[in-house]
Amino acid sequence: MPEISIVLIEPLYEGNVGFTARVMKNFGFTRLVLVNPCALGDDAIMRASHARDVLEGAQRMTVEEVYNEFDFVVATTGEVSKSVCTPMRMPYYAPAEVREIVGDIDGTVAILFGRENWGLANTELKRANLICTIPTSEIYPILNLSHAVGILCYELANLPRGTYPLASPVEMDSLYRHIDAFLNRIDHPDFKRENTMTLIRRVLGRTKLTIREASTLHGLMRRTEWHLENKE
Repeated sequence: MPEISIVLIEPLYEGNVGFTARVMKNFGFTRLVLVNPCALGDDAIMRASHARDVLEGAQRMTVEEVYNEFDFVVATTGEVSKSVCTPMRMPYYAPAEVREIVGDIDGTVAILFGRENWGLANTELKRANLICTIPTSEIYPILNLSHAVGILCYELANLPRGTYPLASPVEMDSLYRHIDAFLNRIDHPDFKRENTMTLIRRVLGRTKLTIREASTLHGLMRRTEWHLENKE
């Protein structure tokens, strides 16, 4: 079964953090991670109500630590790309689709939520395995932070047990570095590099590679590199 953590990136209001802890516990989630949060005091404790243990047990991490320590990262955003030519916030999935994707992961999953005023930065979205957005009405599309957390927790509650371990963040970073070096080897244009690597991360991230699958991709590139070297 995936071990799911809710990660709040620089939350601005302590009341929202307290309400987040409360709605998490409503659906059986207790792992809360805070990245550079606002000061937490009596208001957060009051809003958390009987989920004070979730609030007080929250882990403090940096964004870099989140990406290094979790096996799979889902980034939530209210702003999505309109074209596949701008892959930073594309493709995106609804919460129910995220449930289907992460349900069989036997590892750690982080669900990232951004700041109340402007969400997640592109640098924070770039490395995510999956982009999630909550379908809302155009009349008033902006959700309160804790409400957004509640919708994801509702969809992800009572997931079935996972069946296989994923390639670790270290193993995936090694694969991405190899792909980046491979692009150099085949003279991939520099001006396309950033978008190409973002697309590759999106494709491979949502496929949930196993250790064996990642190793196989390394092997395919090494074999291609060997042929290129011997051809020269």
